[in-house]
Amino acid sequence: MPETIGPAFPDRATPLLSYNIPFTESLLKHAESTFHHASKNTGHLDDVKRELGRRLAGARVGMKPHSHWDEILEVVADASACGADLIVTLGAGSLTNAAKVVSFALANDVSAHEEINTICPTSPHKRTTINPSAIPVICIPTSLSGGEYSAFAGATNERDGRKYSFSGGGMRGPALLGTGIMAVDHCVETLCSLGSDDAADADARRGLARLVPALLRCREDAGDLEARLQCMLGAKDAMSASGHQLGPAGVGHSETSCILNPAVCKFNYAKRSNVERQDAICKLLWDDPKAVGVFEKVGLKRGSAELGDPMDAIICALFMPRTLREFGIGEDKLDGIAEHSLTDRWVKTNPAPLDKKGVLEILRMVLG
Repeated sequence: MPETIGPAFPDRATPLLSYNIPFTESLLKHAESTFHHASKNTGHLDDVKRELGRRLAGARVGMKPHSHWDEILEVVADASACGADLIVTLGAGSLTNAAKVVSFALANDVSAHEEINTICPTSPHKRTTINPSAIPVICIPTSLSGGEYSAFAGATNERDGRKYSFSGGGMRGPALLGTGIMAVDHCVETLCSLGSDDAADADARRGLARLVPALLRCREDAGDLEARLQCMLGAKDAMSASGHQLGPAGVGHSETSCILNPAVCKFNYAKRSNVERQDAICKLLWDDPKAVGVFEKVGLKRGSAELGDPMDAIICALFMPRTLREFGIGEDKLDGIAEHSLTDRWVKTNPAPLDKKGVLEILRMVLG
């Protein structure tokens, strides 16, 4: 079967989306032809190394979840020392985020911890002039994070325990090879947002219609390539503020969506802030026969459940975590998580206004 490649979004040239051929073949092809980059010094990791051969300038195995600044700086130093002109990630969202920040840091000669703050858009120490990323990033995701589509990257300052968002400078990953799992959450966030526009709503609605049945099919058959493709094509580019700040507390990024999404939906519904939008999403979910089977199995009835309930049913059906205590997070950590959440720009986009009391209410709903 020939490779299919093209822009992931109709109105943007990047990121590019590639599928239908082995990722090693696609990686080598686009490293050489699409980006015209190949270093002069030149289970799956071995496959990548073998395919790149002499083009491989260096490799790092393993990074902490949520892209810590100190490890990002280690990669920056290694990439600078070997003159890397292309970055390839094989793994989950933390590696994708880290690679984007690495490329951004290299373009701005960032080499020290205190300098990272100067390229963060929300920092009071932000530089007057920030250069765009120059080194391309190829992402081979092994989980459904969706961050490969995004022009943003999150990275954790381990000194203050807070996760920061980086944007600007052309940080969007130029190529995506593989599949993307937080996409359902992203579509729901878009459709629930009071600030969304018609085009974004239409994209998210189509994405959700693909994603839910595809995810449930993936649960039944992990080898269902069509289902994996639908998951990938449905990915949207949105985030959740409290989810970002659960990362430094030890929760994986895709798992933060699994824990928080139903609770946030219930919080907003109780505040009567986006009831019509949530009801419309419920109707869309109930239109899918596979989802109906999941809902009825847990006793939900068409027209009687607010969005948080069917979302909870879907996430539980995928055997994903649902409480903070599953990650060793107790009441003693909630205050700090809430404080950090209020510094995240995405908290301002929640349909119901959020203060610390509101964030704590949501967190306690999922404490377990």
